[in-house]
Amino acid sequence: MAAKSGSTPRTGLTNQSRYITDHDNNGRSIFSSFPSEAVYEEINPEMDFFVAYLNNFSPDLNGSADLAKYKQATEGAQPSITIPGGTVLRVCNFAPGSTTAMHRTMSLDVGIVVAGEVELVLDSGETRLLRVGDIAIQRATMHAWRTPSKDKWSRMIFMLQDAQQLEVNGKTLSDDYGGIEVQSFESFSKSVK
Repeated sequence: MAAKSGSTPRTGLTNQSRYITDHDNNGRSIFSSFPSEAVYEEINPEMDFFVAYLNNFSPDLNGSADLAKYKQATEGAQPSITIPGGTVLRVCNFAPGSTTAMHRTMSLDVGIVVAGEVELVLDSGETRLLRVGDIAIQRATMHAWRTPSKDKWSRMIFMLQDAQQLEVNGKTLSDDYGGIEVQSFESFSKSVK
């Protein structure tokens, strides 16, 4: 199985970029020095794989327990951004010219641009422009999303996974919604019981 990178004549598809966030010694958000280029491995003549990120996690699929929780969650009030000990799959549409509040959740967020362009803005001032197919691996950093287009919406698909408490240079970081109105998981849990 040969490693491949970039846009390959074999597929004719353009290559996407993958940006991973991290923290500097002061706890500010930065982009990791991990390479952003997608490197594909040919699995067989009909398929290439790019492992963008991996981690350990194991949901309970027995007796459709996961689907029961999803149904319960979506029949009640809007859930919080993340779910302790769980994952959330979310589709976000961003209005033309909009910028979200700078925010952080104690989660690992994998976001993929599926329409338009979105700029990932970090509290250090660093930015990356993501285009269709590009991937952001956001690791509990302070960030905002900005749509550079003045007339077109953009869309991203996110998978958010709860993360352990994070400490950077002796400072414990926590959720910071930047003024975004978010229902706490505790009140959300009570509303769906």
